[in-house]
Amino acid sequence: MQTYLVGGAVRDELLGRPVRERDWVVVGARPEELEAQGYKRVGRDFPVFLHPGTHEEYALARTERKTGPGYRGFETRHSPDVSLEEDLRRRDLTINAIARAPDGSLIDPYGGAADLAARRLRHVSEAFAEDPVRILRVARFAARFAPLGFTIAPETVALMRAMVAAGEAAALVPERVWAETRKALAEPAPEAFLAALRECGALAVVFPELDRLYGVPQPPRWHPEVDTGVHVALVLAAAARLSPEPRVRFAALVHDLGKGTTPPAEWPKHVGHEERGAGLILALAERLRVPNDFRELALLVARYHGLCHRALELRPSTVLELLEHCDALRRPDRFGEFLLACQADLRGRTGFEARDYPQGTYLAAALALAQRTELDADERRGLDGAAIGARLRDKRLAALRVLAREHAPTASP
Repeated sequence: MQTYLVGGAVRDELLGRPVRERDWVVVGARPEELEAQGYKRVGRDFPVFLHPGTHEEYALARTERKTGPGYRGFETRHSPDVSLEEDLRRRDLTINAIARAPDGSLIDPYGGAADLAARRLRHVSEAFAEDPVRILRVARFAARFAPLGFTIAPETVALMRAMVAAGEAAALVPERVWAETRKALAEPAPEAFLAALRECGALAVVFPELDRLYGVPQPPRWHPEVDTGVHVALVLAAAARLSPEPRVRFAALVHDLGKGTTPPAEWPKHVGHEERGAGLILALAERLRVPNDFRELALLVARYHGLCHRALELRPSTVLELLEHCDALRRPDRFGEFLLACQADLRGRTGFEARDYPQGTYLAAALALAQRTELDADERRGLDGAAIGARLRDKRLAALRVLAREHAPTASP
């Protein structure tokens, strides 16, 4: 029985990155041998065990054979005669197919170390094409490693395109699409995930609402980049710079979906795209089982980002209505995320990357003022619940009028 450190731990160690998880492959062993040593079996589809002391995962070396469409259509084989090289061959990328032996030496039969040095994401073998989830994984690794200069090898892009053409991307189940997307949104360059999926044609299959934004023009005055798809990618990159929170980044990603349904005769204007976009977000969230907190923030940004951009021009009553529509008084943290996504929308434009966003500052101040404004006992005397609410709203509106006079209006972005 031989045990090898494999996968991401070896890769990150070679890149000089922190190693967060350590996975092991066991060659030459049977399940009962590990169980006899106190390992706890947790694998459902194939033997994976938790170490009795470290609780790290140890998997028996295995091979896989495609038996049907999609990512579930596999038959796995594990036995003491499966070699380490065979186990590594079934992995997705060469940089994830490197092992380290107990003596510290590397086992690298597929050139992963060379691809690390070349900053290249390359598939291990043609078996890559058997699992459509790998399309999403490669795009996610692009989002992780793009800041380090990594690109997807042309032959891997070609294979991904062939997989999409063969209908493999259409076999992806919603849960896996969302799981990989959520992980990609947390990576340093989530816009690279979008670019990778579009390059191989998978974006049109898994996110048609996003794919159709490319080629749709916007007014050059406010959008020097013109193309809506390009704008969304820039907004996603800006959101990643502003916040590490995947919710904010998702809201930035889908905030302009409605522009993809604007009749071409109305281009480059997009009247009513906010509410059309909200409907598309609801459908996307239902299809992919998007969590409620992601969906709710995305809906707020889609519906009200235009009002947010015009905040310094709004009447105080409209500002108060915006706070109420966003439930900002009860959920101020979410409203802060809303403002970040709107700021990303401003900065996601060619030449606007470093622009200040006084609208966000103003609305944050408006919320803080509304939160501080309360009725004292004398103001409440003789009033019932509804009347108290109306009196409090009037008082908050008066305070916001004072705030508005203190802020000179500026041009909307």
